[in-house]
Amino acid sequence: MHFEEIRVIFTIYLSALLPILILFFLRKDIRNWVLKYFFVMLLICIFGWELWFTYGLLGGDEVNFRRSEFLNFWIPQDINWLLNSLADAGTVCLGGLLLIWLIYGKSQTIFLSWQWGPFLVFYSWCLLQNIYVELFVYHDQLALEKELSWAPLSPGGNFFNPILFQWDKKSLLLQTQMPWILLGPIAYSLAIKFAKKN
Repeated sequence: MHFEEIRVIFTIYLSALLPILILFFLRKDIRNWVLKYFFVMLLICIFGWELWFTYGLLGGDEVNFRRSEFLNFWIPQDINWLLNSLADAGTVCLGGLLLIWLIYGKSQTIFLSWQWGPFLVFYSWCLLQNIYVELFVYHDQLALEKELSWAPLSPGGNFFNPILFQWDKKSLLLQTQMPWILLGPIAYSLAIKFAKKN
């Protein structure tokens, strides 16, 4: 057991469960479309890449192979995909919506049509958090010698997975960034769609 592993466990559980607690305790103050959006984003993250990456479904290594036994014990493979998807849908997607809502003066109008300013803030949030995750949370699980599965939102798989850049002996790979490169515009568009219906 290392401090780094404890930090990873704390980060994963906090980012997965905190948004759910916030949604539960503030449910009377949150618009209905936000809850529907969260559920849809959760499903997209589960089936878009998290199940594939966790179980190595097509040409990849299972997560249990890619990390330490200590992490395997505290974040079992059979809930790894769910915890990561909850963090993706809650901390990333809802967190991004909250961020642009706060930056743009708590205005609901930013969710009624595509606006480049809010989109660029949201998209930057999606990409930057994923860079942080790859370099500082899951860097040992996503190392060059560990293979990730092909996934619908990571269509290059291991067949086309160049190194985007390296920092402090850690590599940032295209395959792990691809889900958020593709999902960012989709997630923003879906937020507008759900908001306009309400």
